[in-house]
Amino acid sequence: MLAHASRTPLWGRKIQFRISRITEALASLKILISNDDGYRAEGLRALTEALGQIAEITVVAPDRNRSGASNSLTLDVPLRVMAYDENKYLVANGTPTDCVHLAVSGLFDFDHDMVVSGINDGANLGDDVLYSGTVAAAIEGRFLGLPAIALSLVIEPNSGQHFATAARVATELLMRVQRTPFHQATILNVNVPDVPYEALKGYQATRLGFRHRSERIVRSEDPRGRPVYWVGPAGMGHDAGPGTDFHAVANGYVSVTPLQIDLTRHAVLDDVRDWLQGRQA
Repeated sequence: MLAHASRTPLWGRKIQFRISRITEALASLKILISNDDGYRAEGLRALTEALGQIAEITVVAPDRNRSGASNSLTLDVPLRVMAYDENKYLVANGTPTDCVHLAVSGLFDFDHDMVVSGINDGANLGDDVLYSGTVAAAIEGRFLGLPAIALSLVIEPNSGQHFATAARVATELLMRVQRTPFHQATILNVNVPDVPYEALKGYQATRLGFRHRSERIVRSEDPRGRPVYWVGPAGMGHDAGPGTDFHAVANGYVSVTPLQIDLTRHAVLDDVRDWLQGRQA
């Protein structure tokens, strides 16, 4: 007597097969994780726990908060790397860029397939990407030939700090990348609203907006009466209309902005050539 056939419809079995293939491929994916908030950051822990369930991960993170470090490399002192938490994390006394550079350029005897940076404790919207250590870690990965994603949770005063939401977004994006790889020259800058996952409205492909100029510096004194200065808070969104990362997040969407490394303003190259020729005349 023939065994009873599966009651799962054919289309359902095909979907299950594709999911199984994606899961198997992810399991063999070697992902390098870093951040700029330091190895003790809640966002790093949430990202590590989520991605560690679906892929082979390595974590190399700064020994302290290095927010705003941008793409800086440490060139004047040696870097040290120490194991932490039963070798789950490797901790370096450098910047996020240092961490990725070390990891990809010889710290390990195997190659990574991808860099994921985050989850940043706060937004990286618009011109934030110029200063962000989170984005810089992803950029360094791309410099070294790997596809890269930078993830940030847009925490506001009194918001819930839903790092689990951003970690789930990271997992979904990795599954999308495995199913349909994006161009290797692209860096994805992802900003996630600080809401429960069920409250997200979806994903939007966006461009970078722009902030108003930052607030004025804050003057103060140290305990001995000497002047000290704090950089003022970032400005609010200025170019923040539809299509921008600011607008997507404000309306409950995950903002996904493709970045590129080439900073050349190609549209005005001819104007600069004409200007130089004019000066030489």
